[in-house]
Amino acid sequence: MLELLFLLLPVAAGYGWVMGRNSARQAQQKHSSILAKHYYRGLNFLLSDEPDKAVDTLIKMIDLDSDTVETHIAMGKFFRHRGELDRAIRVHQNLVSKEQISALQRESALYELGRDYILAGFLERAENAFLQLLNSKNHFLNAQVQLFNIYQTTKEWPRAIELAEQMIGAGGDSDELCLRVAHFYCEQASIEIKDNHFIEAEANLQKAIVADEKAVRPWLLSGEIAMRQQKYNHAIDCLMEIPSRDVSWLSEAVPLIEECAEQLQDHTKLNKVLDEYWQQCATAYLAKVKLMAKDGEIANAAEVLLEQLKKHPTMKGFKTLMGLYVDLQDHEQSTNSLLLLKELVEEQIKQRPKYKCHSCGFAGSKIHWLCPSCKKWGVVRPIKGLDGE
Repeated sequence: MLELLFLLLPVAAGYGWVMGRNSARQAQQKHSSILAKHYYRGLNFLLSDEPDKAVDTLIKMIDLDSDTVETHIAMGKFFRHRGELDRAIRVHQNLVSKEQISALQRESALYELGRDYILAGFLERAENAFLQLLNSKNHFLNAQVQLFNIYQTTKEWPRAIELAEQMIGAGGDSDELCLRVAHFYCEQASIEIKDNHFIEAEANLQKAIVADEKAVRPWLLSGEIAMRQQKYNHAIDCLMEIPSRDVSWLSEAVPLIEECAEQLQDHTKLNKVLDEYWQQCATAYLAKVKLMAKDGEIANAAEVLLEQLKKHPTMKGFKTLMGLYVDLQDHEQSTNSLLLLKELVEEQIKQRPKYKCHSCGFAGSKIHWLCPSCKKWGVVRPIKGLDGE
């Protein structure tokens, strides 16, 4: 009898293992059945245009299985894409609050929640979300970009500068980052210039120059500060730095140098700039022609301008040429015709944009250092060609 019991022990163990396995399989099948049931219910609510009930159903599922987290993140993004930001926020907030999901999943949900907040206009909440992600290995770059966008929107330039300096200190000294931080310093300097805080503005402009040695904006602003303080020689020296860094911005510097030269009644430095760069843009060669006409060389000025227009025709050049011809013209009827044509061209010039974004094509009549369309720094430049320089 005892031997029979020993023989039955392996059989009993095997039977117990089989029954336990079947029980686990049944529990798993039951669990999967519950999940499938909730998914079908959620899908049915969506198809029936009952998104509130769909969101409630999906949120309940998080308590059942954390494997569905990615699906919920995608569902939240779907709601955001449809403009249903309150529902997107509910889904992503619920994910962030769950303890059973992994750290990586929580970071992904937090990033999407921050994007929800931005679109909903809750910028302070969005900032808090992205600040938490600065230590994330997978999301810190995107979090930095989003924080920059927030600070640009709210014009919190000191905070933007602080973030940029932290990134540079951590080894992120890319050209894009240096360009961005230089503009941040210039934005802060512009505010200080308006408040007549010139010392603080000049300090920030020096930092901008150090951050991006190719930047022209700090030199333009330095010239503006010097002109407001009637330091015209210093203003010209600042403005003369521009073409050596980016000659395409010479068109912005020349009119200011002309104004300084008139205040000083000394055109020496202006002539020096024009002798080197006068063929680089319409504004420069028109300044040279004006000086010639001012010295009484109207016919010679018209001839020089005509030759330049044959090489690089511009509407501004044609307008100036017609003005010179008016001064040379003796016949009253011809003079009136030229004046009328000159006015028409001038009106056409006023209606045309002066600046264009090289990234997205946005065009306007004012300088935008931050493109209003693509939100990139330093991509808007003076237009070249017939309608520009």
